[in-house]
Amino acid sequence: MNVARLTTRLTVAAMATVMVTTAAAAPAQATTKPLAQRSLAAVLLKDKSGFDHNGRDFDILKSAVLAVLDAKPNSPVKVLTQGQTRLTAFLPTDAAFQQLAKEATKARKTPSEKKAFSVVAGLGINTVESVLLYHVVPGVRVTKSRALKADNVKLKTALGATIKVDVRHPRHQPAQVWLKDKDTNDRNPRAIVFNINAGNRQLAHAIDRVLRPVNLP
Repeated sequence: MNVARLTTRLTVAAMATVMVTTAAAAPAQATTKPLAQRSLAAVLLKDKSGFDHNGRDFDILKSAVLAVLDAKPNSPVKVLTQGQTRLTAFLPTDAAFQQLAKEATKARKTPSEKKAFSVVAGLGINTVESVLLYHVVPGVRVTKSRALKADNVKLKTALGATIKVDVRHPRHQPAQVWLKDKDTNDRNPRAIVFNINAGNRQLAHAIDRVLRPVNLP
């Protein structure tokens, strides 16, 4: 992975103003329970454990979101704190970020969560912001059931670039949802936990790799 190239290309992308628009919600029928407005930021902040050895939670992601909002309070990433806004987010686990950091540094061993975050933060705030926005699909709630019916559908992210849904049907296993990003050289992310924050306007799915908005050699 060419880290310098990643930083340069994503910094250029981050210089453009990214406006996150909220799709007008259709009137709910009388029998439909209104969606609650707990934000995904509230879900992330609920975990107080900090960097640990649990690769399936979101300590690195939470730290990345907080770092961006601390440096750029009006960043479009702020939408994750606005529970009234409908969106779907794909949340890379700590293990996903650790894999990214391992590849970026060409390390032989997987780094700790703390070291992995240092590598991610070292890409620069604008780059981190762009990567985070590439994981957010504003205006829509793509539930697990909808995702399983969305093979080959392209989702427009808050960065402006798209990701493509790839539903696979392995033999003797339930169907799997993969996401095709802009990097053709590395393995695509797979959804491993669905419908996080179910019942709310902001919905998320955990993924096992970090989505990459540019193609790297």
